[in-house]
Formats: sequence, structure tokens, C-alpha cells
Amino acid sequence: MSGFPGSPRLVRGGLVIIDPDTAAVQRFIALQYNPDTLTRTLQVQGAGEGAAHAEVLRLKGPPVETIRLEAELDATDQLEAPDDNPDAVQYGLEPQLAALEVLVYPSLAQVQSNRILADGGMLEILPVEAPLTVFVWSRNRVMPVRITDFSITEEAFDPALNPIRARVSLGLRVLSVNDLGFDSKASGIFMVYHQQKETLAALDHPAGGLGVLGITEIP
Repeated sequence: MSGFPGSPRLVRGGLVIIDPDTAAVQRFIALQYNPDTLTRTLQVQGAGEGAAHAEVLRLKGPPVETIRLEAELDATDQLEAPDDNPDAVQYGLEPQLAALEVLVYPSLAQVQSNRILADGGMLEILPVEAPLTVFVWSRNRVMPVRITDFSITEEAFDPALNPIRARVSLGLRVLSVNDLGFDSKASGIFMVYHQQKETLAALDHPAGGLGVLGITEIP
């Protein structure tokens, strides 16, 4: 049965993986269910304690923004229609969990390539560059991020010990121009995110002026 035709289309949050050089989308991960809460922390980048009087209001750059969310995954519905969901029957939630986990792994090809270089006597091997991860939480919140940590709690299993219900706690750090410079694709994404904040802030016009604070002017 179709839903009420006037109901809004559900938008899901998720991660988009892109090539940091070409900006080509490699793949994306949509959250099965949007979390009920999303915690954002902004650490102000001010001049610091002991700054000169003329410096106390200066900002060194955008705040360090971190995000934490908890997502739920459940394969129960897919298992009720096994003919339509053979992967869920065979693997449970392992494909969805693996899609998140590989974001913090270097690719096997890169690991093997570095091993060949090391065996060949290469003295300095650069750390592997990961694809750029972009966190999408509505069209107004699209930001480059680095996954800092996540934990997986598997809560139920099928007879083959495949997880069929799980919770994923995900920690993200927004990458700003302080991290990226100004010339990369990622920094361009951040600048748009920054601009969206300023655009939305300009729409906030509390009615009543300063009177809502109990004053008529700043002394």
C-alpha cells in the first residue's frame, strides 16, 4: 500500500566517498534509519589564554567541529522476503558493516604495493591516501570529514552467526580550510558549508528586538 500522497519524501543521511583529486563519486552509504540524535561539538579557535588585549576577539580560523551519531541497522525485513534479498540471507548485515569499516582501511592493493616498495629497498614510503569522505545531513549540511572512531554493537545473529541487528556509533571530525588549505576539492566543499551557515544565520530575526531580552539598548 502506498503512503499518503501528500507525505514528505524521506531524506536519509549518509556518507559519500569521492576521489580527492577528480571529485568523482566512487560510492555512497545511506543510513538505513536516520538517528534520533546527532551531537555536534564546536571547539572555538580563538587567540587563547593570555592573548594581548587587542587579540582577545580574534579567531584563528573556523572551529574544530566534531560530530557523533548512532545508527541502527536491521536486516529483519529483508529476511522476511528471502527471494528478493539473497545477500541478506547469506550475509546478514555484514556487507553494510563492511562498507563502513573499509573507510578506515587502506585498500589491499595499496598495502601490497607498499610491501613491494619496502622489499625493494625504498627508504621512505608515504602513508596511503584515503578517498575523501563527505558527510551529508540534508542539502544544507554537506561537509568533508575524517572518521575518527566508530564502534559496532552486534545485537542479534542468524543461525550462521551473521549479524542481523546492529548499532553503529560513529565519530566524525569536519575538515576545514585550516586542515585542507584553499586549493583542494575538499576545501571547496567546506567553504560552501561555511557559506550555508552564514546564509541561514541571516534568516534569524527574533521578533521584538532587544526588548525580548528585557533591555532597549546596550549601555
